[in-house]
Amino acid sequence: MTPATIEGPRLILRPWRQEDLEPLFAINGDPESMRYFASVMTRAESDAWAARLKAHFAEHGWGFWVVEERGGAPFVGVVGLMNIPWTARFTPAVEIGWRIAPAFRRRGHAEEAARMALGYGFGTLRLPEIVAFTVPANAPSWRLMERLGMTPDGSFGHPRLPADHPLHEHVLYRLVASRG
Repeated sequence: MTPATIEGPRLILRPWRQEDLEPLFAINGDPESMRYFASVMTRAESDAWAARLKAHFAEHGWGFWVVEERGGAPFVGVVGLMNIPWTARFTPAVEIGWRIAPAFRRRGHAEEAARMALGYGFGTLRLPEIVAFTVPANAPSWRLMERLGMTPDGSFGHPRLPADHPLHEHVLYRLVASRG
């Protein structure tokens, strides 16, 4: 399936290229960027995650896009939609997520790219709902979820983390398509 590209006035959400692996690892290997995740990733783990994201694109034609500034930086981060591969009270579901490189944070890139991805999810894909989740301490992420119009729907224990892990508990947000 041909991967979708989404173009906005300032950003382009595009499929993956080989040269994206190094800047992705710069995020995934950075302790500050990964403080709300179970651990930083090694280069091999980061590359394996990118391979899973690319495989999702190959199967569906959409997923976590690379965010590029139009006429600027070729890699700002990744933002997109993904079928959740594990089971929880709200699955099956499509999640929206983001990881933005430190140099590009607090510039509105995550929100702008997320709005583009949501538009694609609700418009082109006609999804009935999109979810997002994070740990309660990740205020920048759940505040972005709220700015996107998502509403909180309680919490859940992440099934890929042990119950005694400090990041086991996650908050869930939902956004339902407006059809009209």
